[in-house]
Amino acid sequence: MASADLAPPSHPPRSHTDFFGDPIDDSSPLWFKKDLFLSPDFDSESYISDLRTFVPFDTLRSQLHSHLSSLKHQLVDLINRDYNDFVNLSTNLVDVDSSVARMRAPLSDLREKIAAFRDCVQDSLVSLQNGLNQRAEAANAREVLELLLDTFHVVSKVEKLIKELPSVPADWSNGDMSTSEKNHLSNGISLQQSENESNVRETQSMLLERIASEMNRLKFYMAHAKDLPFIQNIEKRFQSATLLLDASLGHCFSDGLEHRDENAIYNCLRAYAAIDNTRNAEEIFRTTIVAPLIEKIIPHGSSGLIGVAANDELEADFQEMKQCIEKDCTFLLRISSKENSGFHVFDFLANSILREVFSAIQQGKPGAYSPGRPTEFLKNYKSSLDFLSHLEGYCTSRYAVSKFRAEPVCVDFMKQWNLGVYFSLRFQEIAGALDTELMAPSLVVVQERREDGKFPALILKQSVTLLESLRSCWGEDVLVLSCSDKFLRLSLQLLSRYTNWLSSGLHARQSGHGNAKPGAEWAISAGPEDLLYIIHDVKHLVDEVSGDYVGHVMKLLSSCPSEVLDPVKQSILQSAKSLENMVPPVIKSIVDVLVEKSVEALLQLKGISATYRMTNKPLPVQHSPYVLAILHPLKAFLEGNRAATYLDDGTKHELLQGAALEITKSYYELVSELVNVARKTESSLQRLRQGAQRRTGASSDVNDHNVSNTDKICMQLFLDIQEYGRNLAALGVDAAKIEDYQSLWQCVAPAEKQNTITL
Repeated sequence: MASADLAPPSHPPRSHTDFFGDPIDDSSPLWFKKDLFLSPDFDSESYISDLRTFVPFDTLRSQLHSHLSSLKHQLVDLINRDYNDFVNLSTNLVDVDSSVARMRAPLSDLREKIAAFRDCVQDSLVSLQNGLNQRAEAANAREVLELLLDTFHVVSKVEKLIKELPSVPADWSNGDMSTSEKNHLSNGISLQQSENESNVRETQSMLLERIASEMNRLKFYMAHAKDLPFIQNIEKRFQSATLLLDASLGHCFSDGLEHRDENAIYNCLRAYAAIDNTRNAEEIFRTTIVAPLIEKIIPHGSSGLIGVAANDELEADFQEMKQCIEKDCTFLLRISSKENSGFHVFDFLANSILREVFSAIQQGKPGAYSPGRPTEFLKNYKSSLDFLSHLEGYCTSRYAVSKFRAEPVCVDFMKQWNLGVYFSLRFQEIAGALDTELMAPSLVVVQERREDGKFPALILKQSVTLLESLRSCWGEDVLVLSCSDKFLRLSLQLLSRYTNWLSSGLHARQSGHGNAKPGAEWAISAGPEDLLYIIHDVKHLVDEVSGDYVGHVMKLLSSCPSEVLDPVKQSILQSAKSLENMVPPVIKSIVDVLVEKSVEALLQLKGISATYRMTNKPLPVQHSPYVLAILHPLKAFLEGNRAATYLDDGTKHELLQGAALEITKSYYELVSELVNVARKTESSLQRLRQGAQRRTGASSDVNDHNVSNTDKICMQLFLDIQEYGRNLAALGVDAAKIEDYQSLWQCVAPAEKQNTITL
């Protein structure tokens, strides 16, 4: 059979000492687990699907057939082994049906009894559940009834307590006694009256606190039973009681504030806190105490501005307000800030004091918020911040400070200060001033020497304006710390604008554009001496920005974390570095002018060739006169007053070396061209002369003592460059170290002096 062919081959059993051989049971492979068939949750389909992933179907079928055959053989072996017991099994099963019938009868009786008991228990359970439901409904009804009774009792109690309020002799607390009656009373009677008034206010406040506590209970009851008809019927009584309580509590609180009765105020505040009506207390304090004080400082009315204010400055007004708050408002602030008093729900600082101040400024001095006058606006803004800081000083914790700053009136007050418009105006003012100076067609010198004989730090008006603009950005009369990022960006823009002004001017100067862009004309007309001012000012600006200026900025921003300060400092230093990088291009522009003047003198050496070709001059023994004029522009420039005054030694050396290199380079180019032309001409003439001599049969011998014109020209040029090297040495430049001078020496020096430069 095919299945037999797929069965795994049989192997001989391994010995008990063969630890690394095949398993003992070699009749089945490792993947065929016989124990799985005995598992309670064995599933044939899942078992086959799992094995089919790595065992072919035919192999699996063959193995299962083999296992089935093995089981049958085992079954037969068991029957054969216990055949007697197997045969006697049928004899032991005689009269099984009668035994089953005898066992079924008691079981059926037991089942009927259990069913009857279960029905009885179920009926009892339903009856009990119904009773519990009725009990719960009764409890709920009782609870609602008790709630309604408590609500009715509280309403009646509140109305009764409110009716007791008029019986208190309030005329004492109202101060309704006439002046004539008061004058007839003695000092003892007045003192007794004051004590009686205080007692009356305290009694009133205690009664109001009690009413407020009951009203708080009443609110709770009505909130939990608001849909019941009874509650809806007493809604008007509740509202009437609320109005009477608010009126009486407001009158008592106002009276306590006017007489500074701490006990009455304390009781009233507890009453307001109990009924969750803090806004009324804050408003009463505002209208009773704060408003008259602020009215005296900033006159204003409910309809708007009463009179035209002399000015819109707030600094003096805020100082008076601080004194008034310290004198007339501290008593309430002290009471409301007591620990564990529950008065943290009140915010008299924001909703009473600041709100009234805010309203007074809006109505009495609306121009104080206008950024159209930046100087006055900044003073008022800083004064307002100082005033807010003074108010925060009355807060007893950080939480109180955070709560004060988060109040809507505080947020609205800060929104009145339009810092965005203020910065825009300052930007136009500062950047506009610098841009105006940079658009000038020429460099403007402020002063080269002060009256005391000392030299100014900056010479050019453009540089002075830049430094003033940079300082203005961080000046006390301009800077707003909350806008420090904007002023930092403006500072960097100012430095960049000045740097671009220099760059565009030098580019226009180098290109030689007659129609340079606006702001670059100065470079076309500026001479080398004028460019010295640029170098001097740039170096001073870089020192100032990298030193005191960046230190001043870091001091102002010292409260910021280091991860903020480091990028700020690096950005300023980077701008200063960009400005410093403009010094080499300016020096190059000066060098170009000096080289151009020196080249004019160098052009005279072209006459040397004509001189020795037109005449029969002997070998030269001294240098040409033009040599003295080559370095004259450079020497005159370096020895001038401006260079001596405004150039430091390092810059002077850099300028000298740059000019010497460029002049020597031009000198070499002209000499090299002249010598090459002379030698080519000499070679052509020599060939013509030799051809003529051959035609005439003359001797072509050349006298050793005869010197060619080219040699004379080279000798003259050699004497000239020697003198030129000595002139460079007089200025402090070692000509032998200049590569172009070495090439120049080798071009014209005699053969015996080619390798050694001697001046």
